[in-house]
Amino acid sequence: MPALDGLRILDMTQYEAGTACTQMLAWLGADVVKIEAPRFGDPGRTLAVGGDYSPYFCNWNANKRSVGLDLAKPEGHDLFLKLVPRFDVFVENYGPGVVERLDITYGRLSAVHPGLIYAQVKGFGSDGPYAGYKSYDMIAQAAAGTFSVTGEFGGLPMLPGPTTADSGTGMQLSTAILAAVIQRGRTGRGQHIEISMQEAMTYYMRTRIAFGAEFGDVAVPRIGNTMGAAPTGLYACAAGGPNDYAYLITVTQRHWDALCMAIDRLDLLTDPRFEQPEGRVENDAALREEIGAWTRERGKYDVMRLLGEAGVPCSAILDTKDLHEDPHLLARGFVQEVEHPERGKVRLLGCAPRLSESQVPIERAPLLGEHTQTVLAAELGLAADEMAPLRERGIIR
Repeated sequence: MPALDGLRILDMTQYEAGTACTQMLAWLGADVVKIEAPRFGDPGRTLAVGGDYSPYFCNWNANKRSVGLDLAKPEGHDLFLKLVPRFDVFVENYGPGVVERLDITYGRLSAVHPGLIYAQVKGFGSDGPYAGYKSYDMIAQAAAGTFSVTGEFGGLPMLPGPTTADSGTGMQLSTAILAAVIQRGRTGRGQHIEISMQEAMTYYMRTRIAFGAEFGDVAVPRIGNTMGAAPTGLYACAAGGPNDYAYLITVTQRHWDALCMAIDRLDLLTDPRFEQPEGRVENDAALREEIGAWTRERGKYDVMRLLGEAGVPCSAILDTKDLHEDPHLLARGFVQEVEHPERGKVRLLGCAPRLSESQVPIERAPLLGEHTQTVLAAELGLAADEMAPLRERGIIR
C-alpha cells in the first residue's frame, strides 16, 4: 500500500514551488487533484512551447489529476466549495492578493471544512515590509543570499543553476503538511501553513553561513569551485567538451594519500610543497597542474571510477543529457519512461526517497481538464448532462 494512500490533496499550485510539493505527496501515494483555469491552466504548461504540455509542466506534475474549473464564475466557485470538504489538504502558491480576490482564503475554506489543512507558498510571507512583492525562484535566491556566495572570487554575484528556492520550498512545505496531518490525527483540528520562499531558501545557505559569517557579522565571500581546500575543484578531462571535467575534494589525509596512489604520484607525498595541508593550499596552482596532467589524459567517467574506487571523493561533471543516460541512475531505475501524448515515450527523472513498503509508479502529467468529468461525477455526483452546459459556458473543461 502506498504510504499516503487515502490522503487527498486539492492542488491549486502553478509553476514550481507549489507543484513540487504536491508532486512529492503524489509520489508518496496521495490523491492529488489539480484545479486549473479551464482556458489556459497552470502557466507552466506553456513555458518554452506553443502547446499546453511543456517538458517543464511534465516534470512537476506527474501522478496528478486535472480538473478544469473557473473559480471566477459563481457556478465554478460554488462547485469548488462543494469539493473542499472532500479533501484533507489545500495547497496554493499564487501571488499576493489572488486568493483574496478569488475568495478562497483560509477563513473561507475552513468555514466549510474545519478540519482542512490549508497550505500556502508566498515569496516573502504574508506580513513584513516585502509581503506585497512578487517572487520567482531567482528573486527568492537573491533575497536569501545564494547569489552572493556563488561565482568566482572577485567576480560578479551569480545565479545558481538549480531552482532550489522553488523546489526546495516545495519540499519543506510537503514536510510541514505531513506534520499537520499527524497533528490533526491527534487533535482532530486542521490548520493554516504558510512558507516564505526567502526564508525556506536560507535553510540551504546554513553551511556557507557557518564557515565565515561569524554568526551574521560579516559577509561570506565568493570562492568559486575551490571551497578553500586543496587539492579540491574542477579538473579538465579528455575530449575537452564544455562539461568534460571532474570535481574532486580531499578533506582528510587519507583522501590525499589515496589520490597520490591512484594517479601513481607517490612523489607528491614527500614533496615539501605538498606535505602539509597548508602547503597544498599555498601551492594550489602547482598542485593543480600535477593532478591536471593526469586527468587530461582520461575521460571524466574514467577519472570518477579510478578515484572513486581508490576512496577519493570525486564525480564526473554530468550535464542534463548525461543524467538521463547515466549508467548508475539507469541501473537503479531512477530514469523512467512515461507516455507523452504528442512525443510518445519520454524520459523523466524519478522520486529520490525509496520506501521499502510503498511503491508508486510514476505516471505522466495530466492534460488540462483530463479528469474533470470523472472527479465531478465521483465527488459531487454530477451527471454528464449536468456537466455539458457548464462546459459550454466555460465554467468547466
